[in-house]
Amino acid sequence: MQGTVLVIGSGVAGLTYALKVAEFARVILITKKEDTESNTNYAQGGIAAVMAPEDALEFHVRDTLVAGAGLCHRDAVEQMVREGPSLVRQLIEWGARFSLDAGAETPRLSLGREGGHSHHRIVHAQDLTGREVERTLITAVQNHPNIEVHEHHAALELITAERDGVREVLGVTALDRRNDRVQAVFADATLLATGGAGHVYLYTTNPSIATGDGVAIAHRAGARIANMEFIQFHPTTLYHPEARSFLISEAVRGDGGILKLRDGTPFMDAYHPMASLAPRDVVARAIDSELQRTGDDYVHLDVTHLSPEFTKSRFPNIYARCLELGIDITRDPIPVVPAAHYSCGGVLTDLEGRASLGRLYAVGEAACTGVHGANRLASNSLLEALVFADHAAADTRELLRQRRAPPESADDRTLEANDEVRRSREVSPPFVAQLRLLVQTLMWAHVGIVRSDRRLQQAQREVEILREAVESLFAASRVTVELMELRNITQVAWLIIECALRRKESRGLNFNSDHPERDDTHWVKDTIIE
Repeated sequence: MQGTVLVIGSGVAGLTYALKVAEFARVILITKKEDTESNTNYAQGGIAAVMAPEDALEFHVRDTLVAGAGLCHRDAVEQMVREGPSLVRQLIEWGARFSLDAGAETPRLSLGREGGHSHHRIVHAQDLTGREVERTLITAVQNHPNIEVHEHHAALELITAERDGVREVLGVTALDRRNDRVQAVFADATLLATGGAGHVYLYTTNPSIATGDGVAIAHRAGARIANMEFIQFHPTTLYHPEARSFLISEAVRGDGGILKLRDGTPFMDAYHPMASLAPRDVVARAIDSELQRTGDDYVHLDVTHLSPEFTKSRFPNIYARCLELGIDITRDPIPVVPAAHYSCGGVLTDLEGRASLGRLYAVGEAACTGVHGANRLASNSLLEALVFADHAAADTRELLRQRRAPPESADDRTLEANDEVRRSREVSPPFVAQLRLLVQTLMWAHVGIVRSDRRLQQAQREVEILREAVESLFAASRVTVELMELRNITQVAWLIIECALRRKESRGLNFNSDHPERDDTHWVKDTIIE
């Protein structure tokens, strides 16, 4: 064994990295809730990978670059596309049960197609791909003797130290939710795989744990953050009071679903040549525009023209959930609205998953690898997590082989800031919830699908006030997960607004009505916050 490695997060990125690092090191994995709760588990669509003979790597690269609106890092995209198929096959070897083509003479993967893709390349497990990937990885992690999993542990702050002019990460302070105790967890290397930040917004497809924790704690420690203005709003979330965060998969449009107004009129032809198969940012803005024009609360996604048997077998989870709510999608159009779904920005990393702080890696939605650019292509997220987790694991092996011990003493300020003993003030949970709702409502109203300088400036002023208030509250109060999440949500909201104000153009997911044109002269660059 070559040392101890800390993994924060239990989605596909964290679990994949943990499994690979456990071959040469002891792994401590901490996760905020149950090990199955993550954005991975909610991913319905699938994993984009070139697996069909009629497809080609260059086609997948091209589709990704087009969706990314000129901001993708081509070397990162090529790495992901080139190495993805072998890692999908590795998942199958580990036990993942993906859907097979029922009409094939010999077993072969059933490959779907989603918006922005030129070919069928979506490996899926019906409409529950994320859950199947999670099941596979968790089973392997639970059976690995070198991995310790600590559930209900929330990361508070990265523990850092300075050596030779370089700030290095020594581990993390974490709150054990079961006994409200804060403890320090030290490691030779640390991976942030904390997922997304959907709950910065009022409406989101993300699970409740997606509060931008990794980005927030990395920024507080001094890591570089990039491209936070590019928040992907999933265009088709079920519109129903009892299912506000239930996602209607991109694959529904990929397999023939048509977006229509409530009167049955298709409208996407007026917005993009690919109509209902257009990239997500185009579709989300189109729906938002039509809702503003008509005054309706939702549009329809119609699959009633498809075979009922096909719909039920291809989308059993969506069919069953909608039926529970009185919607038979084989007969009734599905009411849908956009909702915050995915963050293309995050902790800035290189091709090996290394962040700007020593001994710190970031993978998955918490990271900005350069793959997604200004807009993520559908089903590239799970693929990105697999590929960059693989690279980060290999780089961690080299780091530990160097046997360069971490600095002996941590930054006292980091530990002092999380000293639970000196805090006695209890914060009312309803008050914390009220502040959280205030931030979310503000972000939805002013920093949503369509933005303007005036709205962003107003949002910045209000978030600055809230941020200062929350920091004071956190410094003086007993730590709870709810208060920690409020602090992180407020900080990530500030990062999103700051990045959006800096970018004086409209590109991909960042549409600013005061700068409606794409500017390839000045803005083909990442928005980086030091």
